[in-house]
Amino acid sequence: MTTIMVVTMIALLLLGFPMMIPLITAAIIGFYMMFNGFGQMDTLIQQMMAGIRPASLIAVPMFILAADIMTRGQSANRLIDMVMAFIGHIKGGLAVSTAASCTLFGAVSGSTQATVVAVGSPLRPKMLKAGYSDSFTLALIINASDIAFLIPPSIGMIIYGVISGTSIGELFIAGIGPGLLILVLFSAYCIAYAIIKDVPTEPRSSWKARAAAVKDALWPLGFPVLIVGGIYGGVFSPTEAAAACVLYAVLLEFVVFRSLKMGDIYAIAKSTGLITAVVFILVAVGNSFSWIISFAQIPQTILEAVGVNEAGPTGVLIAICVSFFIACMFVDPIVVILVLTPIFAPAVAATGLDPVLVGILITLQVAIGSATPPFGCDIFTAIAIFKRPYWDVIKGTPPFILILILVAALLIMFPQIALFLRDVAFR
Repeated sequence: MTTIMVVTMIALLLLGFPMMIPLITAAIIGFYMMFNGFGQMDTLIQQMMAGIRPASLIAVPMFILAADIMTRGQSANRLIDMVMAFIGHIKGGLAVSTAASCTLFGAVSGSTQATVVAVGSPLRPKMLKAGYSDSFTLALIINASDIAFLIPPSIGMIIYGVISGTSIGELFIAGIGPGLLILVLFSAYCIAYAIIKDVPTEPRSSWKARAAAVKDALWPLGFPVLIVGGIYGGVFSPTEAAAACVLYAVLLEFVVFRSLKMGDIYAIAKSTGLITAVVFILVAVGNSFSWIISFAQIPQTILEAVGVNEAGPTGVLIAICVSFFIACMFVDPIVVILVLTPIFAPAVAATGLDPVLVGILITLQVAIGSATPPFGCDIFTAIAIFKRPYWDVIKGTPPFILILILVAALLIMFPQIALFLRDVAFR
């Protein structure tokens, strides 16, 4: 049965079908073979509905809506201007500013693709004019945007939390340390690149200009304070934080900045609805597929065959990282989380690993996969937005991918990078 399901999925993917079709087809085949027909088909439908029933998933469309509002408004530019005012003049400062702006906007939007658009569109022309190569610039934008997967809010963390039953609030807090570590390492590489290539620096901003930039960015900086502070302070849950973000984004862009008008609401709602529909269909279909393989004891069989259960905690973490990294190179990250998380759940439970640490490592692998050839989703976002060939977009990615792999290794060796803030906040 397993062989037939895998072959079917691969064949449909090669034929160009969207990911939801191979998943549901494999689930139906598995259901038919296990129950000798379609007499109990309503059970499979119930599993699909169960996948999108958890209340925590309400946060997904809320964060998508908030990100869409901010991307169309002024929040991104105000954050970029603030970062540039303080570090734009140092060697490699423009590149570091780009990485920092991606991190800040990721903390505001929770969306990697929104960050590529919002930060990449204004900063890429500046970096090219300053003397950075296009391959380096594109690679920096798509990889730094992936920090949005780790800095709260993170849709990937929400999906993992729902599937594994892990606290989404704890995941959000635990992602801050690794996200900031990635920013530091990316910044170091950017400075080294600028020194080696002798890239000119930007003019130093006056303290008056810096004060004005900070004043302009105070409102957008309220987003991470609202999310992290609200959850940490016990004011609201992650789901309620998502709703608060939408309200804050509406007040900011429609009332305070007046960058959007009532006529923009339809386009924003349509965009959010389309993205949400895709995500929820994948979650529903992925849950039914996960139920089929779990019912058939496929995860246990696979893990026993490769000896993961006997590998110990470190071995399990390495196996998780390798599996998610390879899978995310070819398949949508949400689908990978939905399919592989249940497979490794028995090994995680057997070895006593902290599910929050596992979730952060999985989210990091998803971040890596989103910018890794051949099919990372942010690669194709950059191709569409910047109108550049595939090879130009991926040519500069290897150093950034190596840095992300290094961070994964550091997390395995030093789990407190992720767990320290979680322990402070929740223990």
